[in-house]
Amino acid sequence: MATNNLLDRRSTLKLGTLAVLGLIVPNIGLSDNTQNSFIHYSNGTVPEHFPNIPPEVISEVVGKSHFDLDGVKTLVNKRPELARSVWEWRFGDFESAIGAASHVGRRDIAQYLISQGARPTLFTFAMLGYYDVVKATIAASPGIQQITGPHGISLLDHALNGRRMTDSMTASENDNLERTIDYLTNLGNASGPDYIDLSLEDQQKYLGNYKYGTGDTDGFTIAINMRKLLSLGPIGGFGGALYKLGDNRFTYNGAPSVQISFDIQNGVVESLTLTDPDVRVVAKKVS
Repeated sequence: MATNNLLDRRSTLKLGTLAVLGLIVPNIGLSDNTQNSFIHYSNGTVPEHFPNIPPEVISEVVGKSHFDLDGVKTLVNKRPELARSVWEWRFGDFESAIGAASHVGRRDIAQYLISQGARPTLFTFAMLGYYDVVKATIAASPGIQQITGPHGISLLDHALNGRRMTDSMTASENDNLERTIDYLTNLGNASGPDYIDLSLEDQQKYLGNYKYGTGDTDGFTIAINMRKLLSLGPIGGFGGALYKLGDNRFTYNGAPSVQISFDIQNGVVESLTLTDPDVRVVAKKVS
């Protein structure tokens, strides 16, 4: 009997230790009320994407990192790991929160994100004017300056966009930024691929809505973005840049595997064809 009591006591201690370590899984046969006692969400249910962070939160952080320091702080102060957020806009156009701040020249947002654990890239260092880092990186990996960042934006353009906040920068910071810009300019190949220029007048014939199905969202809108480039997006939605490769042929945001071609009859655009490695879609121009 004494032996049994000792075993029971040891079993109880062992179970208690496992419970503290979180290694005991609640019995799935427990009543609904008991199960709910393990859930601490306001509506009593586990979120749809748990344990992943909801994708709309990731999208919001990356989106706000283009322009809204206070909004970014509100989100990242709650979850510092969001400083490392990465979002795919579409067709493989991946952009991190710090990548967003970097290509629009928001030095303040980039520095805040770094302070919270973001991973700066060569594009970040170019925008910040970290001349020694940029030069050393290119020396260590010749040709890396030709790689483009989010949305197909070049390394040189990141540095040029660093001028956005010159009024709040020190003289030394401004000097280093200009040294970085001069260095990248003199390399001669840090401005991205040599796409074909398309005038604003030539852009007009492509603009409009294109449909490939009967649903309200089964189509694309071709518009002109803030960078004065043609863009392709879902009907009525935000679009990514189109870079011209040849006669009526474009690539999407610098993604090599995605191409868009337009069928023109008698000078009028009839349709577009979008292809990637797995999908080919033909969409007829409807407006």
